[in-house]
Amino acid sequence: MNATALSLEDAVAAASTGDLWLFRGRSLPDRAIRAVTNSPVNHVGMVVALDDLPPLLWHAELGRSLPDVWTGARQRGVQLHMLGEAVTTWNERYGQRAWVRQLEGAIERHHEDRLMEVIDRFDGRPFPTTPGLARQWLTGRYRRRESSLETVYCAELVATTFQHMGLLPRRRPASWYDPGRFWSGDRVELVPPFALAGEVAVQ
Repeated sequence: MNATALSLEDAVAAASTGDLWLFRGRSLPDRAIRAVTNSPVNHVGMVVALDDLPPLLWHAELGRSLPDVWTGARQRGVQLHMLGEAVTTWNERYGQRAWVRQLEGAIERHHEDRLMEVIDRFDGRPFPTTPGLARQWLTGRYRRRESSLETVYCAELVATTFQHMGLLPRRRPASWYDPGRFWSGDRVELVPPFALAGEVAVQ
């Protein structure tokens, strides 16, 4: 994608497994997340695009505005949504701007099998409370050890999924990551030959 901006329709049409979607909102919780983590964004999710199925967004959030594709229920926490519907909801209901970072490198069947294992294990896992979120992030950042994963926040879910698929090194716990770690300024290093392209704004 050699563009500075894409329409939502074009971005969804080009979506591939492992692409990252990043969001920035104006609400008080959004600004608080960015302030605490010194990040330009407050939410991250990843694309799941398997075979001829429509692309989906794998992420963890507090809301339950859309039905989960895996369970069919409206649930809080870890969710799998239709990508276009999720981005539209985050834009129109939550006032969030969106960017996409394309994953460079070939996703093969064994990567997809590992991805499905993560979805089966984590779909429906609760989102942490605000104190719990802070505790998990601080534990990962300063004590460098994994949280229990009884609750999961968005960047932790993406890092866990990438690590299980073999795309992200395991030298740091998944809870070390916040949404901003997946913004290009932090230059997150994936396992070669995988890499993330720069952000493209989605209109």
